[in-house]
Amino acid sequence: MQSLLHNKILLIVIALLVAGGAWYGLSSSSAPEPALVTSAPSGGVTSKSEQELVSTLLALRAVKLDGGIFGDPSFLSLKDFSTEIVQEPVGRPNPFAPLETRMASPNPDQAAESNNKKTDQIFTPRR
Repeated sequence: MQSLLHNKILLIVIALLVAGGAWYGLSSSSAPEPALVTSAPSGGVTSKSEQELVSTLLALRAVKLDGGIFGDPSFLSLKDFSTEIVQEPVGRPNPFAPLETRMASPNPDQAAESNNKKTDQIFTPRR
């Protein structure tokens, strides 16, 4: 009995030491460094890449667009070879609805009447 109690106390002490070591190892002793975004002094450009960017932006600012090319005879002589896009019919309003079966009828009035009956049969809820 005495050895069982001694082993339980020893296991509890070892478990507490392991838990304490894990807690100490996982918690950092130093405070996390804040993730601040710093910017260069506003007085001037500091790096070479920033200087290149500024020079490119200044070059783009100096560009002037001239619409005179649209009146040039060589531009006016160009031909448009594009094809016109034709509107295609759209699909069914509900692609998951059952398909209708239409029977050919010599009389158009009978065909319209039979189509109405089929529609009523398809969309009438069951009771």
